[in-house]
Amino acid sequence: MNGTGTAAANDRVFAALANSVRREVLRLLRDGGPQPVQALAAHFDMARPSLSEHLKVLRDAGLVSEQRSGRQRIYRLEAAPLAEVQDWLHPYERFWRDRLKGLGELLDRMPDDDAT
Repeated sequence: MNGTGTAAANDRVFAALANSVRREVLRLLRDGGPQPVQALAAHFDMARPSLSEHLKVLRDAGLVSEQRSGRQRIYRLEAAPLAEVQDWLHPYERFWRDRLKGLGELLDRMPDDDAT
């Protein structure tokens, strides 16, 4: 995740993931597979143009793709950018795992309160 172009792409992914509606759209696509806009819209209490704006942000971030089938637009999850986010987050996961392991070792060395 370095380089100007990659940094801008990563910024778009993180910005897209910052919104709960967009995260829910991704979850719906993950769990239910490709879906038309109408099926996705049924899960939200918002006007269709508002959902379309969220879908545009997800498309621009590369998190979903759109395929036209007649008059319908079918959306599909594109998980590759999420793998890049996971790669970026991995060192932080290791950091917290090491910290928690250290805390566990400290707690194991401490005497129990009820030992008398």
